[in-house]
Formats: sequence, structure tokens, C-alpha cells
Amino acid sequence: MAESVEIFEVGPRDGLQNEARLIPAAQKIALVDLLSQAGFRRIEVASFVSPKWVPQMADGAQVLAGIARVPGVSYAALTPNLRGYAGARAAGADEIAIFASASEGFSRANLNASIAESLARFAEVAAAARADGMPMRGYVSCVTDCPFDGPIAPGDVSRVVATLRDLGAYEVSLGDTIGRGLPERVDAMLAAVLDELPTDRLAGHFHDTSGRALENVDVALARGLRVFDAAVGGLGGCPYAPGAAGNVATEALEAHLTALGYRTGLDPDAVDAAAAMARSLRVGS
Repeated sequence: MAESVEIFEVGPRDGLQNEARLIPAAQKIALVDLLSQAGFRRIEVASFVSPKWVPQMADGAQVLAGIARVPGVSYAALTPNLRGYAGARAAGADEIAIFASASEGFSRANLNASIAESLARFAEVAAAARADGMPMRGYVSCVTDCPFDGPIAPGDVSRVVATLRDLGAYEVSLGDTIGRGLPERVDAMLAAVLDELPTDRLAGHFHDTSGRALENVDVALARGLRVFDAAVGGLGGCPYAPGAAGNVATEALEAHLTALGYRTGLDPDAVDAAAAMARSLRVGS
């Protein structure tokens, strides 16, 4: 039987958060509902951050309240602090995520805090999540390259991964935030990170700015990773990384994995329908 690889859908959050126009909650809900029928086990749908900084995500509670939840699907929300965590929990998020950077420059631009300060802040969120029995995922940004600091040392990534592990993250997603990661540098980063976490607690998160996302997926597959983040329709980017194109497109990743002989458990037709809607949101039609 073919080996399984899971695609963690992040389009409704990581994809839409960078769109210039404010997308109505009803359209976000419709997108999540399409994705819920495609076979995903996990979908990231909201971010409980300050609407001052990310206005596109100000309606997270409305989105979580409006979606047609499918049994067996975990609906996730990003939470940067205790206030965000409380909002996500009250809105019925099934799991939460915290997000740190391996780069000091990116951490200060994205979180207005040093890496150490951000991790101390997340410790409060992690403690609350443990007390509530709330599953918590971790993200690490800029795992190979930073728009401010340049190349990132693999050891810098592994130290952040180790802290997220110690805070209780059940899985850590490794993000090539600006899509500049060369396969050989992704491999070196993974070699360092695997000293801290096994493959079954890691995920790859690759942007396709330089057209290398699928190459980097292949590197991660060779290292044993079997979970990858993707955004339907290739939505996304990064407000603090000018020129960073979107996440690897879910439909492209699904086709790539299937061609390699892996099972994703996804319905390609349902994914394509969601991708068409996602692209319509991007152009504002």
C-alpha cells in the first residue's frame, strides 16, 4: 500500500491574510466549507492577532462560527498572545498555533520582539493551552533565509525548534518564508533540526517565490517528513517579506505527491474547485 503524506491546508489563514482587499467573512466561510469536503484532516482558518496589524484576519471568530464543521477535521487558529488564545478558544478553534522566527530581524519586524522575547510571550500561551488540553502547533519562520538578516544558520533554527518542543508543540512547521531556500540548504537545516525532533513531529512549509517549493518538498520527503503545509490556489505571501510569492499551491503539491506514489487522502476535484474559488478571491472577482 502506498505511503501517506498529509497536506495541512493553510490557505484561509496564511493565504488570505496578505490579500490587499478585505475579503468578506461569508466568502472565507464558503472557501473553508469547500476545503472541508476535500479530505483534509487539518485546516487553518483564522488568526487572532491585532486587527491593527492584520486587518484581513479581524473576523476570525465570525469565520469559525459560520463554517460547516465536518467530523474528523481540526480547525486551527494562529494565536500570538494570551488575548489571542482566549479569543480562539472562545470561538471554538480545535487547535492553536504559535509562531516564532529563526531570524532576529524578521522576529522584530513581524512580532516587534526579539526571538527570546517572543518565545517568553508564547510560554504563557503554551501554559494556558496545556491547562485547557488544547493542541498546539509551532511555526518557525525564515528557516533558511531572511529578508533582513540573509542566510540563517541551521543551528539557529534547531534552537527555536527545541524551545517550541519544550513548550509543548505537538508538531513544528518549518517555513521557508521568502521562498529563497536552496535544496542543499534546506537539507542542512533539516539535518540540524532532526537532532531535536523526529520526522513525525515536523512539517515543511515552502513558498514558491523562486519556483523551488516542490524541489524542497522532495528534500524533506527524503529526510522522512510526511506533513506539508500548502495554500489552495497558491494564496499567500508575507507582509514583512516584499516580493515573497505565495505558499506552494495545494493542488500542485497534491498532484506532485500523487505522481511520486504517495497517498494524500484528498479529492483532486474538490481541491480544484476550492482552488478556483481561492484564485477568484485573490483577483477580487
